[in-house]
Amino acid sequence: MSKNKIVIGTRGSKLALWQAEWVKSELQRMNPSLKVELNKIKTTGDKILDVPLAKVGGKGLFVKEIEEAMLSGEADLAVHSMKDVPTDFPKGLHLAVICKREDPRDAFITAISSQQSAVSKKKINSFKDLPKGATVGTSSLRRSCQLLSIRPDLKIVQLRGNLDTRLRKLDEGQFDAIILAAAGVKRLGWAERITETIEPDASLPAIGQGAIGIECRIKDEFINNLIAPLNHSETSICVRAERACLKKLEGGCQVPIAAHAQLVKQGSGVRGQGLGKDPSLLIIDGLVGSVSGDKIIKSHIEGNPKDAESLGVKLAEDLLSKGAKEILDEVYGKNIPPVNGKIAS
Repeated sequence: MSKNKIVIGTRGSKLALWQAEWVKSELQRMNPSLKVELNKIKTTGDKILDVPLAKVGGKGLFVKEIEEAMLSGEADLAVHSMKDVPTDFPKGLHLAVICKREDPRDAFITAISSQQSAVSKKKINSFKDLPKGATVGTSSLRRSCQLLSIRPDLKIVQLRGNLDTRLRKLDEGQFDAIILAAAGVKRLGWAERITETIEPDASLPAIGQGAIGIECRIKDEFINNLIAPLNHSETSICVRAERACLKKLEGGCQVPIAAHAQLVKQGSGVRGQGLGKDPSLLIIDGLVGSVSGDKIIKSHIEGNPKDAESLGVKLAEDLLSKGAKEILDEVYGKNIPPVNGKIAS
């Protein structure tokens, strides 16, 4: 079966459209006669901007309506930020492709306007320069947990909205700094706004952060074959390992969970995706923390890249055995506890 026109389902944010347009251009580059249209879909996560994601059940908030469009035939495939994609899919859909990953780290960003916040008395050049009691904006419990474990004096304030909205709020003086995914900032051409890139040992990235995923109907042979060349094998190995860890933990947006996998050439100390056809070692770091940041469980595992998903599961099992189970049970067993007033909604 073949056809000359397909429809991509996507959110309407600048970043989502950049990602969808990139996939569109790649598909047309490989198939010059192919016509590709975008179907911009407003998801539940796009509609609810005044409530923290953790309070409305973050799983699937940015993909549900797009998946419904694929099932109804209004879209042939969907382009997602992998960190937004649940580990389970509706019947008939699957994650077919994971594209090459951008920078997976978090970005620390300070204002460029002349207006300073009430706390800032000097230029902030790095996370370490934040004055005591500084206000930091983020929508992520994962980020706030890790930052509070390093700096419990900080005031972490809920920050929702598209990337340009978040940067505008920062420049208006509502925050001393904000934390965003470096990948999105770079993809939109705003790399110069990054004050400092936070290394994983200080802020372990979200599962799948920096990677783009393509979801489609399992039985649509034409679409599956069409998008297959966009799969990046090394990124796919890493992201699938991270997602296996998340699935075993049964984690959602209500609890800080992080995992980051890297391929290395054994004995070389060189890390990253794209190391050649046969990288010899997969290393994965994982984390589960309390919302307040006062308790963080970490684990590390290494093994054969061919065993990526089983390694992810073993990493999760080790986290659970070290105390992550108690943290998860506490969060899922009741409403999220307050964080001594530090996390404002």
